[in-house]
Amino acid sequence: MQALRHVHLRSTITPRIYSNILINNGLHRLQLLHRPQPWTRTLTRTSAQSSQAATKAPPPPAPTVAVPVQTWVDKAPAKLQPYLYLARLNSPTGTLLLLYPCTWSITMASYATGAPWTTPLTYISLFGIGALIMRSAGCTINDMADKDFDKAVERTKNRPIARGDITRIKAFGFLGVQLSGGLAVLTQLNWYSIFLGAASLPIVALYPFMKRYTYWPQSVLGLAFNWGALLGWSAVAGTVNWGVALPLYAGGFCWTLVYDTIYAHQAPDDVKVGVRSTALLFGPHTRSILTGFSVSTIGLWTLAGYMNAHGLPYYLGVGLAGLTLARILRVVNFDSRPSCWGGFMKCGWAGVWVWAGASADYVLSVLLGVPTGLSLLGL
Repeated sequence: MQALRHVHLRSTITPRIYSNILINNGLHRLQLLHRPQPWTRTLTRTSAQSSQAATKAPPPPAPTVAVPVQTWVDKAPAKLQPYLYLARLNSPTGTLLLLYPCTWSITMASYATGAPWTTPLTYISLFGIGALIMRSAGCTINDMADKDFDKAVERTKNRPIARGDITRIKAFGFLGVQLSGGLAVLTQLNWYSIFLGAASLPIVALYPFMKRYTYWPQSVLGLAFNWGALLGWSAVAGTVNWGVALPLYAGGFCWTLVYDTIYAHQAPDDVKVGVRSTALLFGPHTRSILTGFSVSTIGLWTLAGYMNAHGLPYYLGVGLAGLTLARILRVVNFDSRPSCWGGFMKCGWAGVWVWAGASADYVLSVLLGVPTGLSLLGL
Protein backbone atom coordinates (compact mmCIF):
# COMPACT_ATOMS: atom_id res chain seq x y z
CA MET A 1 0.00 0.00 0.00
CA GLN A 2 2.80 2.41 0.82
CA ALA A 3 4.39 1.79 -2.55
CA LEU A 4 1.08 2.32 -4.35
CA ARG A 5 0.48 5.44 -2.35
CA HIS A 6 3.95 6.73 -3.22
CA VAL A 7 3.34 6.04 -6.91
CA HIS A 8 -0.03 7.75 -6.71
CA LEU A 9 1.42 10.84 -5.03
CA ARG A 10 4.28 10.94 -7.47
CA SER A 11 1.89 10.80 -10.34
CA THR A 12 -0.15 13.66 -8.97
CA ILE A 13 2.76 15.99 -8.03
CA THR A 14 4.49 18.12 -10.55
CA PRO A 15 8.22 17.69 -11.05
CA ARG A 16 8.94 21.07 -9.53
CA ILE A 17 6.95 20.33 -6.36
CA TYR A 18 8.62 16.94 -6.06
CA SER A 19 12.10 18.42 -6.30
CA ASN A 20 11.27 20.91 -3.55
CA ILE A 21 10.13 18.06 -1.29
CA LEU A 22 13.41 16.17 -1.85
CA ILE A 23 15.45 19.29 -1.12
CA ASN A 24 13.56 19.96 2.12
CA ASN A 25 13.99 16.36 3.27
CA GLY A 26 17.73 16.54 2.57
CA LEU A 27 18.12 19.77 4.55
CA HIS A 28 16.24 18.20 7.46
CA ARG A 29 18.64 15.24 7.50
CA LEU A 30 21.66 17.57 7.40
CA GLN A 31 20.28 19.52 10.36
CA LEU A 32 19.86 16.29 12.29
CA LEU A 33 23.43 15.26 11.48
CA HIS A 34 24.92 18.61 12.56
CA ARG A 35 22.81 19.02 15.72
CA PRO A 36 25.11 18.80 18.82
CA GLN A 37 24.56 15.57 20.67
CA PRO A 38 24.56 15.30 24.49
CA TRP A 39 27.86 13.50 24.57
CA THR A 40 29.47 16.19 22.37
CA ARG A 41 28.27 18.90 24.78
CA THR A 42 29.91 17.02 27.66
CA LEU A 43 33.19 16.72 25.80
CA THR A 44 33.11 20.40 24.85
CA ARG A 45 32.42 21.43 28.45
CA THR A 46 35.19 19.19 29.79
CA SER A 47 37.65 20.53 27.23
CA ALA A 48 36.78 24.13 28.11
CA GLN A 49 37.25 23.45 31.83
CA SER A 50 40.61 21.79 31.18
CA SER A 51 41.68 24.79 29.12
CA GLN A 52 40.68 27.20 31.89
CA ALA A 53 42.49 25.11 34.49
CA ALA A 54 45.61 25.13 32.32
CA THR A 55 45.56 28.91 32.05
CA LYS A 56 45.12 29.51 35.81
CA ALA A 57 48.13 30.78 37.75
CA PRO A 58 50.08 28.03 39.56
CA PRO A 59 49.49 27.78 43.33
CA PRO A 60 51.91 29.75 45.51
CA PRO A 61 54.94 27.79 46.70
CA ALA A 62 54.86 26.35 50.18
CA PRO A 63 56.60 28.54 52.77
CA THR A 64 60.19 27.55 53.44
CA VAL A 65 61.05 26.45 56.93
CA ALA A 66 64.49 27.38 58.29
CA VAL A 67 66.41 24.27 59.26
CA PRO A 68 68.38 24.77 62.49
CA VAL A 69 72.14 24.62 62.02
CA GLN A 70 73.55 21.45 63.56
CA THR A 71 76.46 21.88 65.97
CA TRP A 72 78.58 19.52 68.01
CA VAL A 73 76.17 20.07 70.92
CA ASP A 74 73.47 18.19 68.98
CA LYS A 75 75.69 15.11 69.02
CA ALA A 76 76.12 15.21 72.81
CA PRO A 77 73.99 13.02 75.12
CA ALA A 78 70.38 14.24 75.21
CA LYS A 79 70.47 14.95 78.96
CA LEU A 80 73.50 17.23 78.58
CA GLN A 81 72.30 19.21 75.57
CA PRO A 82 70.06 21.70 77.48
CA TYR A 83 72.95 22.60 79.81
CA LEU A 84 75.39 22.97 76.92
CA TYR A 85 72.95 25.27 75.13
CA LEU A 86 72.35 27.20 78.35
CA ALA A 87 76.10 27.78 78.59
CA ARG A 88 76.13 28.82 74.87
CA LEU A 89 78.88 26.31 74.18
CA ASN A 90 77.46 25.97 70.67
CA SER A 91 78.58 29.54 69.91
CA PRO A 92 82.10 30.70 70.91
CA THR A 93 81.62 34.33 69.82
CA GLY A 94 80.76 35.67 73.27
CA THR A 95 83.69 33.84 74.84
CA LEU A 96 86.09 35.37 72.33
CA LEU A 97 84.70 38.88 72.89
CA LEU A 98 85.31 38.40 76.60
CA LEU A 99 88.80 37.02 76.00
CA TYR A 100 90.17 39.68 73.63
CA PRO A 101 90.58 42.44 76.28
CA CYS A 102 92.48 39.90 78.40
CA THR A 103 94.85 39.15 75.52
CA TRP A 104 95.52 42.86 74.94
CA SER A 105 96.52 43.59 78.51
CA ILE A 106 98.49 40.35 79.01
CA THR A 107 100.50 40.96 75.84
CA MET A 108 101.01 44.67 76.52
CA ALA A 109 102.06 43.99 80.12
CA SER A 110 104.51 41.33 78.88
CA TYR A 111 105.88 43.91 76.44
CA ALA A 112 106.26 46.52 79.20
CA THR A 113 107.94 44.14 81.65
CA GLY A 114 110.05 42.25 79.12
CA ALA A 115 108.53 38.94 80.24
CA PRO A 116 109.58 35.66 78.54
CA TRP A 117 107.28 34.10 75.96
CA THR A 118 106.00 31.56 78.47
CA THR A 119 104.32 34.35 80.46
CA PRO A 120 101.77 35.48 77.85
CA LEU A 121 101.28 31.90 76.68
CA THR A 122 100.49 30.69 80.22
CA TYR A 123 98.17 33.53 81.15
CA ILE A 124 96.31 33.68 77.84
CA SER A 125 95.61 29.94 78.16
CA LEU A 126 94.44 30.37 81.76
CA PHE A 127 92.28 33.38 80.92
CA GLY A 128 90.84 31.49 77.93
CA ILE A 129 89.50 28.82 80.28
CA GLY A 130 88.25 31.51 82.63
CA ALA A 131 86.51 33.39 79.81
CA LEU A 132 84.73 30.23 78.69
CA ILE A 133 83.51 29.48 82.21
CA MET A 134 82.50 33.01 83.20
CA ARG A 135 80.77 33.77 79.92
CA SER A 136 78.71 30.60 80.34
CA ALA A 137 77.91 31.59 83.94
CA GLY A 138 76.77 35.01 82.76
CA CYS A 139 74.47 33.35 80.21
CA THR A 140 72.95 31.18 82.93
CA ILE A 141 72.27 34.22 85.14
CA ASN A 142 70.82 36.08 82.16
CA ASP A 143 68.46 33.25 81.16
CA MET A 144 67.29 32.68 84.72
CA ALA A 145 66.38 36.36 85.03
CA ASP A 146 64.87 36.65 81.54
CA LYS A 147 62.73 33.51 81.41
CA ASP A 148 59.44 35.37 80.88
CA PHE A 149 60.98 37.86 78.45
CA ASP A 150 62.64 35.12 76.42
CA LYS A 151 59.37 33.23 75.97
CA ALA A 152 57.78 36.31 74.37
CA VAL A 153 60.62 37.04 71.91
CA GLU A 154 61.00 35.04 68.70
CA ARG A 155 64.81 35.11 68.81
CA THR A 156 65.05 33.69 72.36
CA LYS A 157 61.93 31.59 72.87
CA ASN A 158 63.84 28.32 72.32
CA ARG A 159 66.42 28.89 75.03
CA PRO A 160 66.45 25.94 77.47
CA ILE A 161 64.90 27.69 80.48
CA ALA A 162 62.30 29.57 78.44
CA ARG A 163 61.29 26.36 76.65
CA GLY A 164 61.07 24.42 79.92
CA ASP A 165 63.95 22.02 79.28
CA ILE A 166 65.62 23.18 82.49
CA THR A 167 63.96 24.54 85.62
CA ARG A 168 65.33 27.57 87.41
CA ILE A 169 66.32 25.37 90.35
CA LYS A 170 68.41 23.10 88.15
CA ALA A 171 69.90 26.15 86.42
CA PHE A 172 70.86 27.56 89.82
CA GLY A 173 72.68 24.34 90.68
CA PHE A 174 74.46 24.47 87.32
CA LEU A 175 75.45 28.08 88.05
CA GLY A 176 77.08 26.93 91.29
CA VAL A 177 79.25 24.52 89.31
CA GLN A 178 80.20 27.24 86.83
CA LEU A 179 81.14 29.77 89.51
CA SER A 180 83.21 27.13 91.31
CA GLY A 181 85.14 26.57 88.10
CA GLY A 182 85.66 30.30 87.69
CA LEU A 183 86.93 30.57 91.25
CA ALA A 184 89.36 27.72 90.63
CA VAL A 185 90.84 29.67 87.72
CA LEU A 186 90.95 32.94 89.67
CA THR A 187 92.89 31.36 92.55
CA GLN A 188 95.75 30.62 90.15
CA LEU A 189 96.51 34.37 90.09
CA ASN A 190 98.20 36.64 92.66
CA TRP A 191 96.20 38.08 95.53
CA TYR A 192 95.91 41.52 93.93
CA SER A 193 94.32 39.91 90.89
CA ILE A 194 92.04 37.68 92.98
CA PHE A 195 90.49 40.69 94.70
CA LEU A 196 90.35 42.65 91.44
CA GLY A 197 88.62 39.75 89.69
CA ALA A 198 86.12 39.27 92.52
CA ALA A 199 85.21 42.97 92.24
CA SER A 200 83.66 42.32 88.83
CA LEU A 201 81.07 39.81 90.09
CA PRO A 202 78.47 42.45 91.18
CA ILE A 203 78.60 43.95 87.68
CA VAL A 204 78.15 40.52 86.09
CA ALA A 205 75.14 39.79 88.32
CA LEU A 206 73.63 43.25 87.73
CA TYR A 207 73.70 43.21 83.94
CA PRO A 208 70.66 40.98 83.20
CA PHE A 209 68.36 43.28 85.20
CA MET A 210 69.50 46.59 83.71
CA LYS A 211 67.50 46.14 80.50
CA ARG A 212 64.35 46.56 82.59
CA TYR A 213 65.28 49.99 83.92
CA THR A 214 67.60 51.73 81.47
CA TYR A 215 68.18 52.07 77.75
CA TRP A 216 71.90 51.62 78.44
CA PRO A 217 72.28 47.95 79.45
CA GLN A 218 75.08 47.73 76.85
CA SER A 219 77.13 50.07 79.05
CA VAL A 220 76.95 47.61 81.96
CA LEU A 221 77.92 44.81 79.60
CA GLY A 222 80.89 46.93 78.50
CA LEU A 223 82.03 47.32 82.11
CA ALA A 224 81.85 43.55 82.68
CA PHE A 225 83.19 42.26 79.36
CA ASN A 226 86.31 44.44 79.39
CA TRP A 227 87.36 43.75 82.97
CA GLY A 228 90.08 41.54 81.57
CA ALA A 229 91.87 44.67 80.32
CA LEU A 230 92.57 45.42 83.98
CA LEU A 231 92.88 41.89 85.31
CA GLY A 232 95.30 40.67 82.62
CA TRP A 233 97.77 43.40 83.44
CA SER A 234 97.70 42.71 87.17
CA ALA A 235 98.13 38.97 86.55
CA VAL A 236 101.40 39.60 84.68
CA ALA A 237 102.79 42.58 86.62
CA GLY A 238 101.30 42.05 90.09
CA THR A 239 99.58 45.43 89.95
CA VAL A 240 97.86 47.64 87.37
CA ASN A 241 99.51 50.40 85.38
CA TRP A 242 96.41 52.57 85.28
CA GLY A 243 97.93 54.97 82.76
CA VAL A 244 97.86 52.18 80.16
CA ALA A 245 95.09 49.91 81.43
CA LEU A 246 92.42 52.59 81.88
CA PRO A 247 92.43 53.89 78.28
CA LEU A 248 92.63 50.27 77.10
CA TYR A 249 89.59 49.44 79.25
CA ALA A 250 87.71 52.55 78.14
CA GLY A 251 88.41 51.77 74.48
CA GLY A 252 87.04 48.28 74.98
CA PHE A 253 83.98 49.77 76.67
CA CYS A 254 83.22 51.91 73.60
CA TRP A 255 83.89 48.93 71.33
CA THR A 256 81.31 46.89 73.28
CA LEU A 257 78.73 49.63 72.81
CA VAL A 258 79.31 49.35 69.06
CA TYR A 259 79.00 45.59 68.64
CA ASP A 260 76.25 45.03 71.20
CA THR A 261 74.09 47.83 69.81
CA ILE A 262 74.37 46.22 66.38
CA TYR A 263 73.43 42.91 68.02
CA ALA A 264 70.41 44.51 69.75
CA HIS A 265 69.03 45.68 66.41
CA GLN A 266 68.18 42.04 65.71
CA ALA A 267 65.42 42.12 68.34
CA PRO A 268 62.47 44.26 67.18
CA ASP A 269 60.25 42.37 69.65
CA ASP A 270 62.08 43.92 72.61
CA VAL A 271 59.88 47.00 72.66
CA LYS A 272 56.76 44.82 72.91
CA VAL A 273 57.93 43.03 76.04
CA GLY A 274 59.43 46.09 77.75
CA VAL A 275 63.11 45.30 77.17
CA ARG A 276 65.25 48.40 76.64
CA SER A 277 68.49 48.82 74.72
CA THR A 278 70.70 51.38 73.02
CA ALA A 279 69.30 50.12 69.70
CA LEU A 280 65.86 51.41 70.69
CA LEU A 281 67.35 54.58 72.18
CA PHE A 282 69.46 55.52 69.16
CA GLY A 283 66.88 54.46 66.57
CA PRO A 284 67.53 56.08 63.16
CA HIS A 285 70.66 57.82 64.52
CA THR A 286 72.44 54.55 65.36
CA ARG A 287 74.97 54.74 62.52
CA SER A 288 76.22 58.22 63.37
CA ILE A 289 76.32 57.55 67.12
CA LEU A 290 78.21 54.27 66.71
CA THR A 291 80.63 56.06 64.40
CA GLY A 292 81.40 58.40 67.28
CA PHE A 293 81.94 55.47 69.64
CA SER A 294 84.21 53.79 67.08
CA VAL A 295 86.35 56.92 66.79
CA SER A 296 86.59 57.00 70.59
CA THR A 297 87.56 53.33 70.62
CA ILE A 298 90.45 53.81 68.21
CA GLY A 299 91.59 57.00 69.94
CA LEU A 300 91.68 55.36 73.38
CA TRP A 301 93.49 52.26 72.11
CA THR A 302 96.03 54.53 70.44
CA LEU A 303 96.50 56.42 73.72
CA ALA A 304 97.06 53.13 75.57
CA GLY A 305 99.76 52.17 73.08
CA TYR A 306 101.40 55.58 73.42
CA MET A 307 101.41 55.33 77.22
CA ASN A 308 103.03 51.89 76.93
CA ALA A 309 105.68 53.13 74.44
CA HIS A 310 104.56 50.71 71.73
CA GLY A 311 106.05 50.61 68.26
CA LEU A 312 104.64 50.63 64.76
CA PRO A 313 103.24 47.06 64.71
CA TYR A 314 100.83 47.93 67.51
CA TYR A 315 99.56 51.03 65.72
CA LEU A 316 99.20 49.05 62.52
CA GLY A 317 96.93 46.64 64.38
CA VAL A 318 94.88 49.50 65.81
CA GLY A 319 94.61 51.02 62.33
CA LEU A 320 93.29 47.75 60.91
CA ALA A 321 90.79 47.61 63.76
CA GLY A 322 89.61 51.10 62.82
CA LEU A 323 89.19 50.11 59.16
CA THR A 324 87.21 47.04 60.23
CA LEU A 325 84.75 49.08 62.29
CA ALA A 326 84.43 51.71 59.57
CA ARG A 327 83.57 49.13 56.94
CA ILE A 328 81.02 47.44 59.21
CA LEU A 329 79.22 50.70 59.96
CA ARG A 330 79.23 51.64 56.28
CA VAL A 331 77.49 48.48 55.03
CA VAL A 332 75.36 47.20 57.92
CA ASN A 333 71.58 47.41 57.46
CA PHE A 334 70.07 47.98 60.88
CA ASP A 335 66.65 46.86 59.63
CA SER A 336 67.94 43.45 58.52
CA ARG A 337 68.54 40.73 61.10
CA PRO A 338 71.05 38.80 58.93
CA SER A 339 72.97 42.00 58.21
CA CYS A 340 73.12 42.91 61.91
CA TRP A 341 74.27 39.41 62.82
CA GLY A 342 77.01 39.60 60.22
CA GLY A 343 78.12 43.02 61.46
CA PHE A 344 78.17 41.82 65.05
CA MET A 345 80.31 38.81 64.16
CA LYS A 346 82.77 40.93 62.18
CA CYS A 347 83.24 43.37 65.06
CA GLY A 348 85.30 40.71 66.80
CA TRP A 349 88.01 41.19 64.17
CA ALA A 350 88.75 44.61 65.64
CA GLY A 351 89.79 42.86 68.84
CA VAL A 352 91.87 40.37 66.87
CA TRP A 353 93.80 43.12 65.07
CA VAL A 354 94.68 44.92 68.30
CA TRP A 355 95.95 41.68 69.80
CA ALA A 356 97.88 40.87 66.63
CA GLY A 357 99.54 44.29 66.63
CA ALA A 358 100.51 44.06 70.31
CA SER A 359 101.80 40.50 69.80
CA ALA A 360 103.90 41.47 66.79
CA ASP A 361 105.41 44.35 68.74
CA TYR A 362 106.15 42.03 71.69
CA VAL A 363 107.78 39.34 69.54
CA LEU A 364 109.89 41.77 67.53
CA SER A 365 110.95 44.06 70.36
CA VAL A 366 111.24 41.76 73.38
CA LEU A 367 111.94 38.32 71.95
CA LEU A 368 113.93 39.24 68.83
CA GLY A 369 115.35 42.59 69.89
CA VAL A 370 114.22 44.33 66.70
CA PRO A 371 113.49 48.06 67.22
CA THR A 372 109.89 48.88 66.35
CA GLY A 373 109.35 52.21 68.10
CA LEU A 374 109.92 55.83 67.20
CA SER A 375 113.62 55.16 66.62
CA LEU A 376 112.64 53.73 63.25
CA LEU A 377 111.54 57.23 62.26
CA GLY A 378 114.72 58.83 63.60
CA LEU A 379 112.88 60.37 66.57
